[in-house]
Amino acid sequence: MYEGSVAEPQKLSFDDPVRALNVRLVNGTVNVVGTEEASARLEVSEIDGPPLIVTLKDGTLTVAYEDLPWKGFLKWLDRRGWHRSAVVSLAVPASANVEVGVVSAGAVVSGMRGRTEVRGVTGDTALVGVSGSVSAETVSGNLEAQAVTGDLRFQSVSGNLTVVEGAGSSVRADSVSGDMVIDLDAGGRPTDIRLNSVSGEVAIRLAHPTDTRVEANTTSGSVSTAFDDLRVTGQWGAKKITGTLGAGNGKLKATTVSGSIALLSRPARDNLDELDEKVL
Repeated sequence: MYEGSVAEPQKLSFDDPVRALNVRLVNGTVNVVGTEEASARLEVSEIDGPPLIVTLKDGTLTVAYEDLPWKGFLKWLDRRGWHRSAVVSLAVPASANVEVGVVSAGAVVSGMRGRTEVRGVTGDTALVGVSGSVSAETVSGNLEAQAVTGDLRFQSVSGNLTVVEGAGSSVRADSVSGDMVIDLDAGGRPTDIRLNSVSGEVAIRLAHPTDTRVEANTTSGSVSTAFDDLRVTGQWGAKKITGTLGAGNGKLKATTVSGSIALLSRPARDNLDELDEKVL
């Protein structure tokens, strides 16, 4: 059991095991790195405004402002509380579950195997090498996921979603005006991709060869595909891309109202290896 406050730059180490992490920050930056140790380390390198409250109880490490609850986090828009900032770095067990909430703050989470949940009002979030399931909800914050292998869920009003070198089998995203760029290679496993947007543009790059059923449609936007086996129908107004790639074990469904949809082909792994050799 630990409870204290941090009002100035400080480093803390925790001997008790950490199974879950909860961080809630306004302005500044939070960095979370997964390690193979059972304990955790915290460094607050910059802080301005009210102190951060730090507690470790029943395996849950919490670093947060006292007046910033996790419940109803996305509605926390009280400008009186914005006169604060902190730069926080944490090293926690990679198996821990992580909850990060940011208001006008950047967040980076890397190397975690447990469940990761992110809530952001206006802050951008980057996920790197995360293998556990991911759930992200933002108002206008962007999410970039690189080399993420777990299932990904994203919901936003105007935030953009970018997935680079994704290897997960499931991506589900909903946005009003945010753009979505998905680069996915699940290593031959069936994938479940479901994307919905009102006015945002959608671009999906699939592995070649790939194995999925495709249904992509837009009410007034444009569509394009790099796959000859897919059909494009509709010339005025609503347009669709439909068809089956490979055995059709996976599913890709993308829907927009006025945004464009593009399906791109990722080069075969053999071609990528040859390209790497030429570059080296």
